Amino acid sequence: MALSKKPVTGMKDILPEEMQIRDYVIGVIKETYGRFGFTSIETPCVENIENLTSKQGGDNEKLIFKILKRGEKLNVAESTTEEEVVDSGLRYDLTVPLVRYYSNNAAQLPSPFKALQMGNVWRADRPQKGRFRQFMQCDIDILGEPSNLAEIELILATTTTLGKLGFRNFQIRINERRVLKAMAAYSGFSEGAYDSVFITLDKMDKIGPEGVEKELLENGFDSACVEKYLALFKGLESAEDGVSYLAETLGDYLEDEVRQNLQEIMDSVRATKSSDFEIVFDATLVRGMSYYTGTIFEVSMPEFGSSCGGGGRYDKMVGRFTGNDVPACGFSIGFERIIMLLMEKGFQIPQKPKQIAYLIEKGVGGEELCRIIAQAQEARGDGTQVLVARMNKNKKFQKEQLSKEGYEEFVEFYKDPLKN
Repeated sequence: MALSKKPVTGMKDILPEEMQIRDYVIGVIKETYGRFGFTSIETPCVENIENLTSKQGGDNEKLIFKILKRGEKLNVAESTTEEEVVDSGLRYDLTVPLVRYYSNNAAQLPSPFKALQMGNVWRADRPQKGRFRQFMQCDIDILGEPSNLAEIELILATTTTLGKLGFRNFQIRINERRVLKAMAAYSGFSEGAYDSVFITLDKMDKIGPEGVEKELLENGFDSACVEKYLALFKGLESAEDGVSYLAETLGDYLEDEVRQNLQEIMDSVRATKSSDFEIVFDATLVRGMSYYTGTIFEVSMPEFGSSCGGGGRYDKMVGRFTGNDVPACGFSIGFERIIMLLMEKGFQIPQKPKQIAYLIEKGVGGEELCRIIAQAQEARGDGTQVLVARMNKNKKFQKEQLSKEGYEEFVEFYKDPLKN
């Protein structure tokens, strides 16, 4: 049987042209987040299966790549359940590993702790444009900060980074889990029905109010509750200030502290932002992770037509590991989607070093080869990027391929000194 040269479905090989852009973007991200005081960390790609299946990852828990036990621990013949043969899995996001990391190392970390983590994650998802089974995530998180200073810093750091990468006119959509619950309670839904209601609400941008109404009724919810619920969203369409409108309409169902918190975040971001974007309140924003407890937000890119990142507050997650809750909030950039958008726009890396290719004919060696390499080393010392390679038979095609990688000058060295 012939070996397959194609990567596994949902995963991809990354060619040099894209890799250069990825490396540049990673550099911008690390440099910008570093200016906001975030510290790089790293966690293993493999996590204990109990952590990954703790009912905090929403639908992502259905997409785990699970790992069998090893050695004497694995006895498939005598096993009857999955639990008997599986003890770990590939991480599906970076938040669960971060919280485990913090819970294990908190005594050695500053408070609040501002973490930057970049790394691959894996989901057994259906591949499509901008969605892979292996992909890089880029997260910043603040643990130990209970006030909305965490949200403000996370939004400003993320939007500053996107601005440096050339993105303009995008939106930060913001909502609050307590707003979602207050709207549902006001409309008459039972607390046990909230998750089902929110799952349907999350489809609002795809199926519209009519589709949401139809699905809620099909799920058996009382028509009076559904009508009252959708009336809130209709009122939001004409309201000048959505947060104030809901605070006034919901009354005691919504704590005033929630309104003040949201308003302060939005006002502070608008007053201090350094990039061209808009922050807007969106009462239909849900986000699927069940670990969110407060503020939630997403990045919407007009050229992509979907979310290119998001996050929120998850104050109860550390307590699942330690028994003591720690305030926590995070923001994740959709790294792969950003790379895809930059590639589609023909993005060019600014201030790239000069790139020269030294092409050496076969047969050139000895002292002459040492002289050529020494010349390349001298040029590299001055900041030039020099590729030293043997000349192919099809020199024209070789140059075309190198030109695609950014090489703008070629120096050819031949065995016959008269050709040099």
